[in-house]
Amino acid sequence: MKPLDTDKTYLITGGAGFIGFSLSRELLKKGARVIGLDNMNDYYEVSLKEDRLAILKEYEGYTFEKGDIADKEAVHRIFEAYHPDIVVNLAAQAGVRYSITNPDAYIQSNLVGFFEILEACRYFGVEHLVFASSSSVYGGNKKVPFSTEDKVDQPVSLYAATKKSNELMAYAYSKLYGIPLTGLRFFTVYGPMGRPDMAYFKFAKKIMAGEPIQIYNHGDMKRDFTYIDDIVTGVENILCNPPAQDENGAAYKIYNIGNHKPEKLMDYISVLEKCLGKEAKKEFLPMQPGDVYETYADVSELMKDFDFKPSTTIEEGLSRFAEWFLQYYA
Repeated sequence: MKPLDTDKTYLITGGAGFIGFSLSRELLKKGARVIGLDNMNDYYEVSLKEDRLAILKEYEGYTFEKGDIADKEAVHRIFEAYHPDIVVNLAAQAGVRYSITNPDAYIQSNLVGFFEILEACRYFGVEHLVFASSSSVYGGNKKVPFSTEDKVDQPVSLYAATKKSNELMAYAYSKLYGIPLTGLRFFTVYGPMGRPDMAYFKFAKKIMAGEPIQIYNHGDMKRDFTYIDDIVTGVENILCNPPAQDENGAAYKIYNIGNHKPEKLMDYISVLEKCLGKEAKKEFLPMQPGDVYETYADVSELMKDFDFKPSTTIEEGLSRFAEWFLQYYA
């Protein structure tokens, strides 16, 4: 496994997002040159994205470009200006429930946008494209833990369908144009400066406001919660290590990236309450469309290839989140 090469230029789309910001900061700390690209949309509070960017802009090696990955001219202009060696495509319209009511946003960002990134990587000859897929591709699979060998052609949300489509598009581009590609199926990433649309963040806001939190499937759910620092370490190790060609000549690989330890939702809420120092009022509701009962990552491939060892407990992770949250929203 090659270490991070700080002489290379890294383009990170979704650069003002949670994972994009966290990865960028780690690369910048090590002296790498990072180009961030983000359209700064208002899917959740833009002020948090701006605060993340303010931290990144303190580093000499950081450049931010506002633009949309679905805008071909903007994408090609950025590739031409900076000639990134390695691209990390994290820009996407996220969220399962939002995809039910706002499908257009997912087609534009997750399909058209990803296509434009693939095209730019094709024309500008990048060394490695790492892209975000999602644990949502596993849909209602009953077999756990979820393995990358599992069949994933029965998505239960449009969001999941777009992420599976990204994997298929990526394979075709690797096979046709020789682009080394690695896809990462992320499992419920959480931590400080995280996404306000995620359940743990919504819970924290409502708990502190004294409002009831909505708990689906009457609390009978499990999630493979993965702390942001563990995620960033895993992604960083992959960047300078593109996959070898398979038997079809495609330099392509998919990995699960998760904690490999599903937690009961009610246990997670209990720890969050303790970290915030306040008990939640609870409203129990049935399962929502697009939701799944359990997520559980088989990360044996990532462990084998990149020595991936997620080590942050939910007690540690939620304690750090709560400390940040209480200060940020004081």
